[in-house]
Amino acid sequence: MLIRKAHGGDAQRVFDIRNQAINHQCAGYYPAADLQVWTAGNLGQPFIEWLESSGHVAVIDGQVAASAILDLESGQVDAVFVDPAYMGRGIGRQMMDYVEQQALQAGLSHLILDSTLNAADFYRQCGFVGERVAQYQSPRGLTLACVPMIKHLAC
Repeated sequence: MLIRKAHGGDAQRVFDIRNQAINHQCAGYYPAADLQVWTAGNLGQPFIEWLESSGHVAVIDGQVAASAILDLESGQVDAVFVDPAYMGRGIGRQMMDYVEQQALQAGLSHLILDSTLNAADFYRQCGFVGERVAQYQSPRGLTLACVPMIKHLAC
């Protein structure tokens, strides 16, 4: 597996992985109608630009299998998605380890994220803390329950 900086050519694949992962992992935690709104629509230019500026992808056998986005100014982690066909192989954990190393190299003291309800235990296993359920306002206008989390980094 290779983890590298994302580029515009990865955007459609990452967007597809995003939608597949949401539908696969979030079912049972969020209403089906919310999942439909969350994954509706097409790839837009803002997503492409966001991915190009701050995204990373895991590549296995020439295929993008996972993504993560890290804002090196705020320490915000977003868009951690693994293709359901590759889930259960430790790829998500490797992506988080990679993101943490990028943050440390940039001199960040912490990472923050808003976890979906289904992923909070995964992030806790990665060293994040957070228990309180809050409301996340998605760019698509959807309000979703989330768990704000933080990980303090050992610089």
